[in-house]
Amino acid sequence: MNSIEDFVAILQDDLGLSIGIEDVGKDLDQIADWDSVHLLQLMSVLERETGHTVALPDLLHASSLAEMYTFTVHDPD
Repeated sequence: MNSIEDFVAILQDDLGLSIGIEDVGKDLDQIADWDSVHLLQLMSVLERETGHTVALPDLLHASSLAEMYTFTVHDPD
């Protein structure tokens, strides 16, 4: 996974969410059908795709999908 577009593709394909790039910055409560099951599914998919452990507390503190992407995928180095 190399980009936010790849992240959105995972949300669409693996989680079955009907979202686009324009939705990733929205608060999670504005994402149609988003729930805690999606959070756990996303964590599992991200660990598989990145090969790294994803910290559940980071995901729980995220207020948007963009923050989740930043916490788990974006390497600041």
